[in-house]
Amino acid sequence: MKELAMAPNGLSGRLTVPGDKSISHRAVMLGAIAKGETRIRHFLPGQDCLTTVKAFQDLGVRIDREGENLLVHGQGLNGLKAADKALDMGNSGTTTRLLLGILAGSSFVSQLIGDASLSKRPMKRVSQPLAKFGAEIALSPAGTLPATVKGQKLHGAEIQLEVASAQVKSAAIFAALEADSPSTIIEKLPTRNHTEIMLRQFGADIETEADNLTIHVQPGQELLGQEVEVPGDMSSAAFWLTAGAIVPNSKVTLSRVNLNPTRTGIVKVLAQMGAKISIEQVPSKGEELGNLTIETSQLAPVKLTVEDIPAVIDELPLVALLAACAEGTSEIRGAEELRVKETDRIKTVSQELGKLGVEITELPDGMIIKGRKNWQVKDDTLDSHGDHRLGMMAAIAALKSEQPLRLANEDSISVSYPGFFSDLEKLVR
Repeated sequence: MKELAMAPNGLSGRLTVPGDKSISHRAVMLGAIAKGETRIRHFLPGQDCLTTVKAFQDLGVRIDREGENLLVHGQGLNGLKAADKALDMGNSGTTTRLLLGILAGSSFVSQLIGDASLSKRPMKRVSQPLAKFGAEIALSPAGTLPATVKGQKLHGAEIQLEVASAQVKSAAIFAALEADSPSTIIEKLPTRNHTEIMLRQFGADIETEADNLTIHVQPGQELLGQEVEVPGDMSSAAFWLTAGAIVPNSKVTLSRVNLNPTRTGIVKVLAQMGAKISIEQVPSKGEELGNLTIETSQLAPVKLTVEDIPAVIDELPLVALLAACAEGTSEIRGAEELRVKETDRIKTVSQELGKLGVEITELPDGMIIKGRKNWQVKDDTLDSHGDHRLGMMAAIAALKSEQPLRLANEDSISVSYPGFFSDLEKLVR
């Protein structure tokens, strides 16, 4: 049980947040299926990303790690080897879904297993579009892990994705790279494009139309190892942006954060709510980078609809917390995807903020939050429910508390942010 910090004097300081989780995963994957060496700097050594490293080591790829620096000895697109045991996905949905796309066109059979939480998460959303390329993936009767992938030759396809998910899209792109003819992938709504940006850096022939929905993949290009700097993770930065906005007497700066337009949804929401936030652009090769500064802010309520959700899907627990601190009623709708994250985040966010006295109504696809400056704590023991983002949200919410709070299952935070509590200590005045 973790005693949570309070911040009666506010937050102050500068942080470099951990490397972007999504980009860390993809850098390892592309390095593994490229020819030659890929050097990765500022890699996120959280449990999920280390799951990706271990999976590719089990598939015959040599990966040398020194802290946040990795050297991946790429085997080429067809160079992976059958693992001698089931590939353990731990709690990592990203590893699982993207790996299904990569293994679909292999020359061997693989089995993927996961922990109790991951084994409840839906995988048909990946296996069904991959089947259109000729992939053969067997799931449990519930459409979950364990999965058996019978690798084989894939054919080009035109597919329309039914779920707005960067993971599903990326799995389809990986399968398309191994197909025998060109493919077109059409998204329901624009989602994060880290896979497309990095694939172009590695030499793939992939084009996105002006609508940001239609992606054309030409197979047959050899991927070549690269130097990759992983930018600071916006999803990690979002916790400190939220803290800086809601804790009185605060001013926090975050260095070299990813400013990819598909990831700055939380910045747009903060601006929409009237937060005092400024951005300083930083020169970079791949993804856009910048330094962000946030100060204590008078927040207005916000209304998010289905079109807004993909850009803030991982940050929605924090949007709920921001809304709880705004004067007035906020609404989040069109976010049923939250029901199938590490926890049912609509239910668990409502439950944990409710313990702090926040008036929050759970909807099938979102929440209605009646915000106010001060809350009346009803239960001093918060719970991550084994969900890293929920645990960090609870710790940020506790900074506003006038009485000590505790957090159960705090270990889950190490999945994406192993140094979270030490960074928090640096900022508390």
